[in-house]
Amino acid sequence: MLTSLQGKWCLVLGASSGMGEATARAWARAGGNVLGVHFDTAERQEKVAVLQEELRSQGGQAHFFNANAASADTRAELVPAFAELVGDAGIRVLMHSLAFGSLVPFIAEDKRKAFTPRQMDMTLNVMAHSLVYWTQDVHRAGLLRRGAKIFAMTSAGDEKVSPNYGGVSAAKCALESHVRQLALELAPEGISANSLRAGVTVTPSLERIPEHERLVELATRTNPHGRLTRCEDVAEAVVLLSSTDSSWITGNVIGVDGGEALTA
Repeated sequence: MLTSLQGKWCLVLGASSGMGEATARAWARAGGNVLGVHFDTAERQEKVAVLQEELRSQGGQAHFFNANAASADTRAELVPAFAELVGDAGIRVLMHSLAFGSLVPFIAEDKRKAFTPRQMDMTLNVMAHSLVYWTQDVHRAGLLRRGAKIFAMTSAGDEKVSPNYGGVSAAKCALESHVRQLALELAPEGISANSLRAGVTVTPSLERIPEHERLVELATRTNPHGRLTRCEDVAEAVVLLSSTDSSWITGNVIGVDGGEALTA
C-alpha cells in the first residue's frame, strides 16, 4: 500500500547537484522535508541558497549544510542537529549520492601519474565507506524507524571497466557490498537498503571522467528509450520506492536506466 510522504524527512548526502539535487526537488514536491549535506565553494553557495528556497516554496522544510560528508567530525556535528530538526518523525530516507574520487589509471609509465594509496583510500572512503558510517550514526541516534529506506548511487562501473575509472569502480563494488550487509542487518527493524544503478546521466561527476564523451555517445545510441537517463528519472524512483512502509525490496541493485544495460 502506498503512503503519503507529506512531512517526512529525506537526508541527501550530495544534495547540491546531480541526482542528489533532483531527489531533493522531487521529495519537496511530494510534500516532504529535506536535509541536505553538500561540499561546495563559496562561489556555488548562491546556487545552493536558491535551491533551498525553491524547496521551501513547496511548503515543507529544507535545511542545507555545507560540510565534508566523508568526515567523522561532520557526522558528529550534524547528526545531533538533525535529531533536533526532525524530532519524533525520524528520517524516512537516507540517500548517499557522493561522487568524488580520483580518476587516473592504475598503471602509468610515470609513477607520479598513477593511482596512489592515498587516492585509493580517499575514493573508497568518500564513495563507499561513508555510507556505513552515516548509517551507523543516524541509526544510533534513533532516527531510522520501521519503513525507512537507504539508497546508494552506484553505476555500471560495478561490472564494466574504462581506462581512468578503476578506483571509482572499486568504490562502487564496495558500496554495493555495504548495501547488502546493511540490508541484512537492518531487515529485522523493517528498514530497507538498496543500490540504485543509474544509466549514463550528464552530471558534473560524469563530465569529470576523461572518457565521458564516448560513454555518452554509446548510451545515447543504444538506450532503448532513445535518450540518456536523467537525474529526474532517479529522483522519481526514490520517491516511488519510498512511498511504502514495506521493507521487502531490499539488498538489491536496482537499475534505473531505461533498459540501457540490456543493449549497451
